[in-house]
Amino acid sequence: MAELTDRGWHRGTAPDGTGFIRAGSGPPVLLIHGVGMNAAIWAPQIELMKNRWDVIAIDILGHGQSPLPPEDASLADYAGQTIRLLDHLGLDAVSIVGHSMGALVGQEIALNAPERVRSLVSLNAVFRRPAALAQAVRERAAELNGAKNPSGTDATIARWFGNPVPDSLAEAATTTRAALQSVNSEGYARTYRLFAHADAAHGDRLSGLAVPALFMTGSQDKNSSPAMSAAMARLAPRGRCTVLEGERHMMAIASPDVVTRRIADFLDSNDGASTSARPAMDTAFDAGEFRRALGSFLTGVTIVTAIGPEGEPRGFTANSFTSVSLDPPLVLVCIAKKALGHPVFSTSKCFAVNVLSEEQRAASGVFASKSQDKFSAVEWRCGPTGSPLLAGSVATFDCDMEQLVDAGDHSILIGRVREFSHNSSQPLGYCRGAYVSPGLSQEALAAAPPDMEVGAILEDEGRVLFFETAAGFFELPAGRGLGAPGDTRSLRGRLAAKAIEAHLGFLFAVWDDAASPSRTHVYYRGTIDTPHSSDRQVRLVDIDRIAGLNIADAAVRSMLARYVRECREDAFGVYVGNAVEGEVRPLAKPAAMNTSG
Repeated sequence: MAELTDRGWHRGTAPDGTGFIRAGSGPPVLLIHGVGMNAAIWAPQIELMKNRWDVIAIDILGHGQSPLPPEDASLADYAGQTIRLLDHLGLDAVSIVGHSMGALVGQEIALNAPERVRSLVSLNAVFRRPAALAQAVRERAAELNGAKNPSGTDATIARWFGNPVPDSLAEAATTTRAALQSVNSEGYARTYRLFAHADAAHGDRLSGLAVPALFMTGSQDKNSSPAMSAAMARLAPRGRCTVLEGERHMMAIASPDVVTRRIADFLDSNDGASTSARPAMDTAFDAGEFRRALGSFLTGVTIVTAIGPEGEPRGFTANSFTSVSLDPPLVLVCIAKKALGHPVFSTSKCFAVNVLSEEQRAASGVFASKSQDKFSAVEWRCGPTGSPLLAGSVATFDCDMEQLVDAGDHSILIGRVREFSHNSSQPLGYCRGAYVSPGLSQEALAAAPPDMEVGAILEDEGRVLFFETAAGFFELPAGRGLGAPGDTRSLRGRLAAKAIEAHLGFLFAVWDDAASPSRTHVYYRGTIDTPHSSDRQVRLVDIDRIAGLNIADAAVRSMLARYVRECREDAFGVYVGNAVEGEVRPLAKPAAMNTSG
């Protein structure tokens, strides 16, 4: 029997007892939920998609209105239930969106009945769990006996949302808890026992997945990790990975707008099949920002990363990196065919290029070696494609593999940049077999006369650090000499006193004091980690607002006016002279970006 809900949804029951919700019109899309949930958990997606798609959400066996699965159920039982529903509804082929356990069911259908599936989206899917994680999941499954378990529900909520649950996730957690509390206990137990052992069910079969497939998860989902999605996308011939920053396991209800938009973009993009028809969000680059990010590379050193076939992070050091095109945004890097990582990178669906800073010199050596555990030496996270991004890099470029080119004893990896980031840290250079630094030696500066004023223009995401005095004047951080953190008169001492960690980069200005010619002022550009100091003197000012600040020192005002202008032009020099006159000497002659590769 069926009823029409207040939302205009049709809730029905198939002849075999399967419950389902149906709404909207257009190309059919089937939604398959995870363990402990039911068809109504897709309410945000149904509402957002029903004006363009015929949306069907199923209650899987043992959940919602559907009957129990067999005691020793298999994925084939759940896939069979789904196909019977499609037959009942008269649907020959659908796009499938599955979450967690539902993603495994969707993959099972696509592998065994590809003619019934147009495209596949696997949200927060599991794949070849690491040993410790697999053991924990199987231990939880073994403890289930078909009885209600409030403490188990609490533990599930904590795993999926955090403990305590953040305020921003409270509503999603409440919705999830209600579903868990209403599920049939025996149905939950039987399904979870299967889920606990099914993570490797498709490991040897994904290479035969014929349909376009999107594998999407959250960066904070430890149980359905980015590495798992990246590994599945790598194996699937038409697979693609997307990692949503900051999201967890229940991201479909925690951030429904973001997740549903990604699903819709994939479905719109010719069922995800066309590499040229990519979502606008991936290609709508700010050309100026992209050019500046590419300009962070100083004929220097990168670490190129990807996820291997078993979900393991892989990487190698390279200085053969360059931009290829701004529109579309393409970069390339080369890898020797004799390199141990060549089989992984030459067959990968995506990779990332991390442009190293001076402080990452040790990492450069590690990734140039044959070490078996390179990633234990660095801090990293998965980017949007699932590829590892290294903390502290000057710039990162997260890429889909656009083309693999055979080039003698090397292969050229051409990547379409999906996302990038950059900062003003000092890059690590390499020349004639040695590392080089473009900045003025801090060791030499430390040996300079103690009355030298050393200051810094310290940047943080388009803002500059100032100290505001009691009289309302704004000053750049500066001190007598570079000094040490314990020397309160020095630059380092003044920053340390306010708990500010700074990284000095390029030399920006040097001038002699007009009133005291023997005294010299030296200013650097640099970066800071966002200060958490409660000191009321600390101010972060947008670059565009600097011109309006009350700055007492005329020479510093003049220097900052040049700094603002050069930021806009993205062309920096070094001022050399005195407080009254001098010249700006460019770091390099202006040149157009080489886009020919």
